[in-house]
This record gives sequence, C-alpha cells and structure tokens, in this order.
Amino acid sequence: MKNVPKSGLHSLLKSPERYRLYGDVAALMAQAMRDPAVEAYFTRLIQRVVPKSVIQAAGEVTTVRAWLESFAGDGVRQCARSFGVPGDRAGQISQGYRFPFGGVAIITPFNFPLEIPSIQMMSSLFMGNRPLVKVDEKVAVVMEQFVRLAIHCGMPAEDADYLYSNGKVCNEVLLAGNARMTLFTGSQAVAEHLVVDLKGRVKLEDAGFDWKIIGPDADPKLVDYVAWQCDQDAFAFSGQKCSAQSVMFVHKNWAEMGLVKKVEDLAARRTLRDLTCSPVLSWTNEKILAHIDNVLAIPGARLAFGGRPLAETEPEAAKVPSCYGAFQPTAVEVPIEQAIKEEHFGTWTEELFGPFQIIIRYGDEDLDKVLECCERMEAHLTAAVVSNDTYFVNQVLAATVNGTTYAGYLARTTGAPQNHWFGPSNDPRSAGIHTIEAIQLCWSGHREIIYDQGPMPAGWTTPTAS
Repeated sequence: MKNVPKSGLHSLLKSPERYRLYGDVAALMAQAMRDPAVEAYFTRLIQRVVPKSVIQAAGEVTTVRAWLESFAGDGVRQCARSFGVPGDRAGQISQGYRFPFGGVAIITPFNFPLEIPSIQMMSSLFMGNRPLVKVDEKVAVVMEQFVRLAIHCGMPAEDADYLYSNGKVCNEVLLAGNARMTLFTGSQAVAEHLVVDLKGRVKLEDAGFDWKIIGPDADPKLVDYVAWQCDQDAFAFSGQKCSAQSVMFVHKNWAEMGLVKKVEDLAARRTLRDLTCSPVLSWTNEKILAHIDNVLAIPGARLAFGGRPLAETEPEAAKVPSCYGAFQPTAVEVPIEQAIKEEHFGTWTEELFGPFQIIIRYGDEDLDKVLECCERMEAHLTAAVVSNDTYFVNQVLAATVNGTTYAGYLARTTGAPQNHWFGPSNDPRSAGIHTIEAIQLCWSGHREIIYDQGPMPAGWTTPTAS
C-alpha cells in the first residue's frame, strides 16, 4: 500500500489501456458466472457462511453478474469520463479529470459476503486504485473465491491484496500503510472510530434505521402487495440488511384495511427449515428480548406479533448456537404521541440487526410528527414512500434526505438492483455502490488541468507590476 503511487495504477493520462483490460476482465467474469455450476457454487458457498435462503443467496450472485455485464467492454472507461470548459483564448481549455487515490482499502461486513466487497473491489480497480480488501472473517472465504475467479479471468494478481484478519489487525495495517482512502460498510460505531484513526480519509455506508411511510391513499386492490413488500423489507434474511425496514409508519386508512395483520400472516410463513427465518449473527436472543422489553416499556406500546425465540415454535432452532439469535419475526407498535418524545426516541430508534420492526400508526393530522421523526434520525440510508398521491409524496421527499428512496405504491427499502445508486446521504462521507456516479464518488478525486498552449497574443508587451 505504501509503494503505490498517489497517481494510481492508471488514469486517462497513464496506462489508459488498462481501462480496456478491466473491460475484458469484467466480460470474462460475467461469462463465467453465467455457468450454472459457477452460479450454484457461489450460491451454496454464501449459504455455508451466512444463513440465507436460496433465493437471497442466489440474488447476490446474479446481481454481481449483471453488474459486471454492464461494465464489460467499454463500460469501464466510461467511469473516467472527463469534461472540458472553454478558456479565454485560443489554446486554453480547462479539463476536469477523475484521478485515483492510489493505495486504498475496502472493509465490508458479514451480511453480503459477495455482492458488496466484489463490486467495491472491481469499482476501485476500474478507477486505477490498488485495493486492500478485508471482509468480515466469518465469511471471508466467499470473497477469496471471487478474487481467485478475477485472477483466472485476467486480473493481474499484483493489482489487489486480500487480507484475512480481525478488525484490530486490519486497523493496524491501514495505519501502517497510510491508506489514501478507505471504503467502510458496517456499524456506525466502527465507522466513527475509523474516521478518527484515518484522519477523515474514508467513505461510509454505515448502518441504517430505515423508514417506510405508507400514505393516505389506501387502495384495497394493492393491500396484499404492500403487505408482501413490507414483510420482505422487514424480515427477508431475518432483517440482517442495512436497508431493512426498521420502522413502518402506517396511515390509518391502510391500518383499517388490515395491513398490519396481513404482514403478521406473511411473516408467520417464515421458517428456519427453508432459512426464510434465519439465525441472527450479531444479536443473541437475550439481547433481542431485552431490546423488545425496552420498547414495550414506552407508554402505550404493545407487541403486534412475534416476540419469542424461534425454538418455541420450531424445536430445530434450539440447535442454533447460543452466541447467535434465532427469533420470530417481531413487530412492536408505538403510539406516535410517545414516539416523538425525547425520552423515548432513542429507545425505539435503536437499530436491531435482526427480524424486528417498529410500527407507528398515524393520521393526516400527524404527518408533521412523522416527518419530525425522520428528521431526528441519525442514519439516512434507504426509505420508502408508499403512495401515488403526488402532493403527499413530494411533501415527504422535500422534508427528508435518505440516499436511496423509493416512491410510489410499489416502493420498497430493500432489494436494490445493480443498475441504480445505493448509499446513504446527508453526510459528506457518504459512500455509494453500483453506478458510474457512485464509483467516481468513492474511488476517484477531481483534478483540474488547465491547458494553455495557444499562440502569444499579438502585440503583447510586459505589463506594469501588479
């Protein structure tokens, strides 16, 4: 990392043939991942270290493949688009370039062992950096196999490093190597620690307490779909997604149609047997129960559904090691009047990285209270406004700042495809993933070169001192 020049491995002015090299690598990797045997291998490998359902694990593989396809061929060079602005005279032009940082690092969590580190590593390489990649050690084998695939498909082995370590060792490596930029995806506490240690040279996609506001224009023809999407957003992979729906603000018009009960019925279909209700890797049952009790202590709060360890309904769940959680999909309702109170706000907005959500019912007269809750939240990753009422949608969007926000009857908080931006907002350290804009933001800096190569102006003489 220390030996990588600040100008990186390539740029528009340095070894530009490497853009084509990585376009070819992306094409070959995507082709390899279309092989059913390779797709099945990565899907099963993910499941061996992260207890996801087949659909959730396979989704990572197909997303990475589709993303690689979109950058195959000339796609990589498009990440380095520049622009020119006319100067004041012939031969003068101001040219804006995207330049790499050089030696960089990528740190990612357990929940997406393939999708996040693979896309960020390739994005870093596309822009001419030399990345050190460190994935949570519990799931590191998945990314190791992806790196081997990349080398097999033509990535020069010396272009990247892969570190198997715990967080403390990785932190020492970053400091010793003077990492020029570090992309961190994970908990907010660790993110803030890295910001200090690395003197702000970071981009963050930290935890998200993600909200969904279900608007007043209830449609009986859509209640089943909205309920299904709410169940997916809150409980797929047992809520272990940074984009998982943490709170659902339900307008009374939808509540009166039985939306909450429909979500409860859908959540009840989830089982450990098919991993649609899977072990929780970062919260124990004891810790989950303690959090539920804390929320239920808020005046007027009530348990909407769930609330018990999974072993009470599925004896097989007793085999899950006690260092992990195995818990029913759970929701707790909190009155809007209590939710906005200072003494309760921090309790129900604590992010539980598991199958748990808050439900808050509201009416037309309460929208300002709902928006106040959104304003006071600290993390601004994903959000959804479930409404086709243009005035209502615009009112909510104008007052909120989440980086990836879905709007409309079909709005969701999870399941971001590879073709749009995914990342938080309202923080100058915010990271992004997937798109050219995200790649440029994270993995390059702006450089302005002013060419002034025109002829000497006719009749020029030395001016007076100024």
